[in-house]
Amino acid sequence: MDITGHLAELTRLSSITGRERAVAEYLLRAWEPLVDEARLDRLGSYIGLKRGDGPEPRPRVMAAAHIDSIGGVVTAIEPGGYIRFTPVGGVDRRLLMAQEMEVHGRRVLPGVVGSKPPHVTSPEERKRLVPVEELYIDTGLPEAEVRDLIRVGDPVLPRYQFRILQNGRISSRYLDNRASQAALAVALEELKTLRHTADFYAVGSVGEEFGGYPGAVAATNALQPDIAFAVDVTFARHPGSEKDSFPLGGGPTIGVGPNCTPKLVKLMRQVAEDVGIDYHLEVMSGPSGTDAWGMQVVRGGVATGIISIPLRYMHTPVELVDVADIRQAGRLLAQVVARIDQAFVEELRCY
Repeated sequence: MDITGHLAELTRLSSITGRERAVAEYLLRAWEPLVDEARLDRLGSYIGLKRGDGPEPRPRVMAAAHIDSIGGVVTAIEPGGYIRFTPVGGVDRRLLMAQEMEVHGRRVLPGVVGSKPPHVTSPEERKRLVPVEELYIDTGLPEAEVRDLIRVGDPVLPRYQFRILQNGRISSRYLDNRASQAALAVALEELKTLRHTADFYAVGSVGEEFGGYPGAVAATNALQPDIAFAVDVTFARHPGSEKDSFPLGGGPTIGVGPNCTPKLVKLMRQVAEDVGIDYHLEVMSGPSGTDAWGMQVVRGGVATGIISIPLRYMHTPVELVDVADIRQAGRLLAQVVARIDQAFVEELRCY
């Protein structure tokens, strides 16, 4: 699996929350050799099935990695061709000023976020964070051309800049949560070499950044898995973030807390130790903030686990991951799926 190339394509695509179809359709093409069948559901989530070889009815295992991203949406075009916009999802508003952006209209327009320069602002204005309502995107085009190419509701994204850094690290927009889609691809590829009795569903879920986890909840309702994993990102260590963060290159994290079924956590840890995968335990004392929080309470309840990939600079245009962590997260997921049989599922029901 060429993780770097896969990430380069995934991060190139626009998929702000509510407009994820480009990524879902890309997964239909890119993962076709890895699954037995695939489709998009009514909400637009990708669902791929890798069948197990056990007798029917086989255990059903689902892993969801959300495909939506934060960004913005055009709210108005003002005289002069200036584009007003509003954030979608958890955008860090401190970073918007002077940011290079892409507006995805009839074609992709590059632009920059402009605001009043400090020379013409009052001392009080300079002390506060500039409200988004006072920011705008300047494409340099005449107003008539902007109005011809852009409509209210068009997506706004940080500029695409995919950087291959030193020591196996990559920086780009939208590695939250494209890193986890790459991990799912690794898992699917690894499962081709492993005997597994369970049916495995790889889900690219929509809507996670907005809250409510609609894609993961709808897919869980439809698939009725015995076990569901959320594959997401977590906070990687850097200066000033030593608490509750994890080292890059140190392997994925395994979630521990009320959103994580204890027997499943025990299996994940045992598998990681058996096959030599480095990992860290991530204590999640409340809502995990992942798709697992929604999947856990679908129908009569679902056993849930969380695998996370350390990521620096979350929700910025320069998110940073270590490719080795992505590979290890995918390997861990595949190896766990290969250990799940009907007897283990029955034990979960008795918990």
